[in-house]
Amino acid sequence: MRTREKSFRHESLQDGKSIRDLLESITEGLADGRLVFSDEDGEIVMEPKGLLHTKLTVSKEESRHRINLRVTWQVEDNSVKKDKSLSAQSGKTK
Repeated sequence: MRTREKSFRHESLQDGKSIRDLLESITEGLADGRLVFSDEDGEIVMEPKGLLHTKLTVSKEESRHRINLRVTWQVEDNSVKKDKSLSAQSGKTK
């Protein structure tokens, strides 16, 4: 596991059942709107909401087969005021 202030990484060998259990936990977390990833070295909590961008790539190259699933979403920044008015003017005088 590698952890930084706002990231979490874990790499290990798992059997098919363990991966299925992990994917089921992620599925439940997506449905509940809360994902918690942890191991003995750290933890990260995420709260997916709204539309999620999904990217799936699959490849077979000789003896290496790979599935990559990426899910991303934007987190609303509450510190940004949404109702600010916008004004624009040309350089011309009337």
